[in-house]
Amino acid sequence: MSIISSNIKFLRKKKGLTQQQFADEIGIKRSLVGAYEEDRADPKYELLKKIALYFEISVDDFINETINEKWAPKPKGNPANLRVLSISVDKEDNENIEMVPVKASAGYLNGYADPEYVAALPKFYLPMFKQGTYRAFEIKGDSMLPLPSGSVIIGEYVENWADVKAGDTYVVVSKTEGVVYKRAGNKYKENRSLKLISDNPVYEPYEISNEDILEIWKAKAYLSTQLPEPAPAPTMENLTSMMASMQKSIAKLQQGNN
Repeated sequence: MSIISSNIKFLRKKKGLTQQQFADEIGIKRSLVGAYEEDRADPKYELLKKIALYFEISVDDFINETINEKWAPKPKGNPANLRVLSISVDKEDNENIEMVPVKASAGYLNGYADPEYVAALPKFYLPMFKQGTYRAFEIKGDSMLPLPSGSVIIGEYVENWADVKAGDTYVVVSKTEGVVYKRAGNKYKENRSLKLISDNPVYEPYEISNEDILEIWKAKAYLSTQLPEPAPAPTMENLTSMMASMQKSIAKLQQGNN
């Protein structure tokens, strides 16, 4: 018996409900309740959320914890708590890197935890990323120049949001802002907002409440079809400035040795 099936059965009985009564409460057929409890079928993600809400537990605990008389829920708001993360694997059981194009960003907010949605995303595999879970996000706009619009950020899943460091760049998925690529302005702390900063100074920093955040991915690499331009040839003004800087450095060294 799977964790989900045993949890449904235990929680239903704890409430003193028959399969029919429980089915009526959730709005499904009694036969489905029997199929779920006997591990003949798995409820889809939306139904899992509805069942978890009915029993007043988190979806994470519902699908990951064996719930019985000895079980106790984890404290709410603890950033170390596991979160639902759907992944896909290739034929050799390597985790894929799912690609979230700009056009799919809006749908990702609803389907990020749905295995069927994630499995339908474009995917690829890079052998250099063997440890950890990665996802690729296409970015749009010029807020993170010099990275051009259309670049693809490969991010590593951040399970513990307390690991977020000020100054590092992340893909932040939130209810209010959607999918954005920004630089963190502060460490993640409970009951505080997360400051997001654009590398392009034209854009003002802004804050997002922790309650709005759905996922955080630490930027590890990027892909772009726009190759960098060659460095411009040094001008006489640049060479003069470099020579003046070198002379100052030499003068300071000489003063230190005297």
